[in-house]
This record gives sequence, C-alpha cells and structure tokens, in this order.
Amino acid sequence: MGRAAGRTKVWNVRILGIETSCDETAAAVVERGDDGRGRILSNVVHSQIAEHAPFGGVVPEIAARAHVDLLDGIVERAMTEAGCDFADLDAVAATAGPGLIGGVLVGLVTAKAIAAVHRLPLVAVNHLEGHALTPRLTDGVAFPYLMLLVSGGHTQFVAVEGLGRYTRIGTTIDDALGEAFDKTAKMLGLPYPGGPQVETLAARGDPTRFDLPRPLMRRDSLDFSFSGLKTAVRLAAEAEQPLSEQTIADLCASFQAAVTDVVRFKAELALKRFRDLTGVAAPLLVTAGGVAANKAIAVALGQASAKMGGRVVVPPGRLCTDNGAMIAWAGAERLLAGASDGMSAQARPRWPLDETAPPRLGSGQWGAKA
Repeated sequence: MGRAAGRTKVWNVRILGIETSCDETAAAVVERGDDGRGRILSNVVHSQIAEHAPFGGVVPEIAARAHVDLLDGIVERAMTEAGCDFADLDAVAATAGPGLIGGVLVGLVTAKAIAAVHRLPLVAVNHLEGHALTPRLTDGVAFPYLMLLVSGGHTQFVAVEGLGRYTRIGTTIDDALGEAFDKTAKMLGLPYPGGPQVETLAARGDPTRFDLPRPLMRRDSLDFSFSGLKTAVRLAAEAEQPLSEQTIADLCASFQAAVTDVVRFKAELALKRFRDLTGVAAPLLVTAGGVAANKAIAVALGQASAKMGGRVVVPPGRLCTDNGAMIAWAGAERLLAGASDGMSAQARPRWPLDETAPPRLGSGQWGAKA
C-alpha cells in the first residue's frame, strides 16, 4: 500500500481517522510501518466542554451541531499538520459506533464523502476497538492482554486475544465509573466535567472520614456496581449540610478511596481469570478511557498487576480520552487484516466489543461471559 507516487514510501499504511462519538471533534493522521510500529503525524482534538458545561453534562443535539460546524476545519488542520494531502492516504477511518447517534453520523458521513471523492477505502471502526488497540500504537504491545475500559459510558474488563477477538469478562451492572465520578461531583456542587474536580479535591481530603460502601467486593464476581456508592455519597452529603470546603474534599477523598479499593480488588481477580483463560504467566493489563488518567486508580492498577506478577500499561492521557489517532490506528490494523467497508456502513448507537456477551442485569453472578 501507499499512494504517494514518485516518493519514497516509508509506511505500510497511512490513514486519516475521524472521531465524533461524543463531545470531542477529532481527526488524526497515523502511519503504520512495515515493522508494525505506529507513528502519529497529527492528532487534533477539539473538546466541547465549554459548550456543555452550563448543562452539567453532554447534550446530544448540541454535540452533533458542534461536530457539523467544526469537523471540516479539524480534518483540514490534521492533514496540514501531518504534511500530507489526500493522495498520500491509503484509507479513511471513522467511528461508526457506539456513541451519540447524531455525532456518529456526522463523522461517518464525512468520512464517506472523503473516501468517495478521493477513491479511498473506508474503514468503519468500533470506538471501543479504538481504545482496545491504542496500547499497540503507543507501546507496541503484543496480543493477548487484558483491558480495563473506564470512561463515562463504559466500565468493563475485556480479554484482547487478537484483532476482532474480544471476550468481555466483567462489566458494570449500573453506572459507569466515569458517570459515577461526574454525578458525585454534581451532587457536591462541583463544575463539569466532574471527574478531574473530584480527583483534585480528594488530594486535600481525609479518605477515612466517611465509611462508604465497596460494592460487589466478593470473590465470585468481576462485575462492578457504582449506583449504591453514589447514593451513599448523597446521603452523607445531606447529613453534613451545609457543606464546608473541607467536608467536600473529605467526601471526594472517601469516594475515590472506595473506588480505588474496588478497582484494585477487581483487577486482581480479572488478572487471575485472564491468566486461566489465556495461559499467560505474566499478564499485561492495559487501561483506556478518560478515567484511566486518574492517578489514584493508576496506582491501584499497578499494585494489582505487580501482585499478580504482571505489569500495567497506561497510554498517555491525550490518547486515553477520545481522539482520532486511536481510530486511525484501529483502521490501519483492520485494513491490513483485509477488512474495509463500503458506503453502506451504518452508524450504530450500540455496538458491543464482544457481540456474543449478553446484557448484564441484576447482581451479575460469576459464570459465563459477563
């Protein structure tokens, strides 16, 4: 592959990636070399935090309209920063789901237009696969490995055994962890986005002041539940009204301590399960999603991995959150495996990484795929 006529080709594939699944408008150009290594030529991300902050969360219609207004300029900037034109590309990749359907449609339709005009292959990427494959771009890790995806919409353990080979072994049965952080922040009157606010205040608080629950801390379950923990924070806050700055910091610290205890416990259990599933003696745990940038959680995961004789890989923060580089890289991996999609590729609001895993309802008992 490689379409730059008359030039020395130093890449195996060069792909434009577009990401618009939520409230980041993003585009990037990524190369994958013959040696399997990746190189990010550009990675442009526009966050819509300012647009959504007055509402305390993402408003789907506002997000979709912003993508329409911004995406052409973001793509142009990504191509300029990469120092290439469309004739230098081997394909264009775009998130086709899961996500807010209006935003997903904007990105996918834009990618289809680029592919049609420039006669490029189109790769419709699962947003979660983009997260799952990011450590192969950033750290060159080999299959298999265990992924913990922690974001505003997802909290799950996935065994990544190869391209397209994903087994979900644990998931949240109610709130995602990022959602729990944001809702806790909102209850305490902290600005959006709440996760970083909680982390910052937790560093100044007493994690032992409030005895908060550690949900599903039992040996037979890899599933998570954060709804009860969130309710416990609300009840504790109501009992302390009016809230002082120190009490808010103590609530944040106590909440984060409970979360890290749960994550550490579940990670140890998941690594054992992964070791049994794959036979890998020194398992590798990788993290993805915005919550992966939380330093306390990163420490807890490192402790769990060390205890199990493995190691943890956390991509740089800018590549943990939503971005175009992860979509371009996933597109490159899929294209080289012989996969491409036509103009009939559909936007999907729901698209599980492990499509054989049934939805989890109730208490999430250990057993079949979670």
